[in-house]
Amino acid sequence: MKQKWIKRKKKKFGQVVLVLLLGMLVCFTALPMVAMVSRALMSTEELYIYPPRIISRNPTFQNFSDLLTSLNASVVPFTRYIFNSLFTTVVTVFLSIMVCSLGAYGLTKHKPAGADAIFAVVLAALMFSTHVTQIPNYLVVNKLGLVNSYLALIIPKIAVAYNFFLVKQFCEQLPDSILEAARIDGCSNLGIFWRIAMPLLKPAWSTLAVFSFVSNWNDYFSPLIFIRSDALKTLPLALQTLAGGAGVVARAGTVGAATLITTLPSIIVFAIFRGKVMETMTYSGIKS
Repeated sequence: MKQKWIKRKKKKFGQVVLVLLLGMLVCFTALPMVAMVSRALMSTEELYIYPPRIISRNPTFQNFSDLLTSLNASVVPFTRYIFNSLFTTVVTVFLSIMVCSLGAYGLTKHKPAGADAIFAVVLAALMFSTHVTQIPNYLVVNKLGLVNSYLALIIPKIAVAYNFFLVKQFCEQLPDSILEAARIDGCSNLGIFWRIAMPLLKPAWSTLAVFSFVSNWNDYFSPLIFIRSDALKTLPLALQTLAGGAGVVARAGTVGAATLITTLPSIIVFAIFRGKVMETMTYSGIKS
């Protein structure tokens, strides 16, 4: 009896310690987000008070007003930067879903000649950082005459190796019996893909959409290389311009507001599709 009581106490103690550790981890993870939101709502005086504060005691939206004033005072209006980012991101996400889903499905279920070699190339591409391929990308884009255009920001990111690999791993889980039944009922290959495979692949392409949206929305490096015109600059590039140069100390609150505006869409998209992301990671065996 005493041994059971001791075992029960040890189990309860272990659960309490686990909850405390997880709580500390959550707080540690959330602290940068809290600091970012608080910094965006701080006045200039509160930003430079000592000792520094994590939580604003007198929140204000003046930084957002100053941000809009600063950007609207430029030659290109602020709404243009938002449109550029939104347009290139949405088009890239849509094309990525279509190309990666169709390619992964065809490679997995139809197994064309050289399928193993193609997949080996995809696996090899996973070993290279996107920054390593920027020079070849620039040479190709420049040769095609697409520099300083929306296509320069879209085409190189359509068939990303990781996105293709993610969807292919999920395609492996699709039951062949369902696809074969549809084929026996007279459905075409394209009809099977669109009506059967795509709905079943929803967790995979939803995850792809999240990853692609976050990476393209926050991309600063590609617009810096490919874009010359102010009218085609994306939001991260425009905000980085605001964060640099003379008077950056006085604009610290404005930079904080800009950072929050840039980060919010990614958080919202992930919050909407988080269930699908977890489902994809579970069934595909991929750990992020």
